[in-house]
Amino acid sequence: MQNFGKVAVLMGGFSSERQVSLDSGRAVLAALREKGVDAHAFDPKETPLGGLKTQGFDCAFNILHGIFGEDGTVQGALEALGIRYTGCGVLASAVGMDKYRCKLLWKGLGLPVPDYEVLREDSDFDAVERKLGLPLFVKPANEGSSVGVVKIKEKGRLKNVYRELRQYKGEIIAEKFIGGGEYTCAILGGEALPSVRIIPATEFYDQEAKYDRDDTVYLCPSDLSEADEKQMRELTVRAFDAIGGRGWGRIDFLKDKNGRLYLLEANTLPGMTSHSLVPKAAAQAGIGFADLCLRILQTAYVE
Repeated sequence: MQNFGKVAVLMGGFSSERQVSLDSGRAVLAALREKGVDAHAFDPKETPLGGLKTQGFDCAFNILHGIFGEDGTVQGALEALGIRYTGCGVLASAVGMDKYRCKLLWKGLGLPVPDYEVLREDSDFDAVERKLGLPLFVKPANEGSSVGVVKIKEKGRLKNVYRELRQYKGEIIAEKFIGGGEYTCAILGGEALPSVRIIPATEFYDQEAKYDRDDTVYLCPSDLSEADEKQMRELTVRAFDAIGGRGWGRIDFLKDKNGRLYLLEANTLPGMTSHSLVPKAAAQAGIGFADLCLRILQTAYVE
């Protein structure tokens, strides 16, 4: 087995997704140790990142979800420290975390994205509702794990929801509802894994459905036709390459009632908990959880 040296599993951090990151981190840590890796937990909220150098770490398995860990910040710090790390680099992380700019990039390349509007204080909220139709979704552009996502079904509610969401960093976007199904497709080492169909028992695939409930249904292999599965995998690789992605990640999709696929968002640092989707897809491809963690670690490098 490759000698990775002393490996820090970066977990916890400062974002609204701290608890999920801790759950992912513990699972990754146990898996790497099972494989004989000299892996140790490292929480930047408790120890400054400079401790990676003073404590002699050679490599970092980054599983810091959300702001700071997933938006290019910690990636830049690791570059400055000269420590190899897993996942996307600075630019791809920043673009992938910003749903608005990611959509701009994909749309500019002719990739399919749902219609959306960026909301401002002076937006004509009634006009946005008419243009996108109801129901519609409103979300902070720079949060993950469905933090702050609101589904609006009642006319005239958009302005108040926008004002409630201004507490979050970055733009607030309204997005057209696409109601034919939710899917995701993971990518590992440049190759798309089997797609997963997500069927939540809740109104949509929110935080509760992702992390707290046991009645969310995951179909892997999904219910896509062979042709649609091929198209989704191809779109996954194109979308991930478009943002400069490397190593591993996940692209989320929506399907409309006519069967057309839309790119929803990029996830450059997916969850690795018992409910997480990349491990499910990897298992379908014959890759166990510990081997998945090891293969991700093998992609670590520093620019």
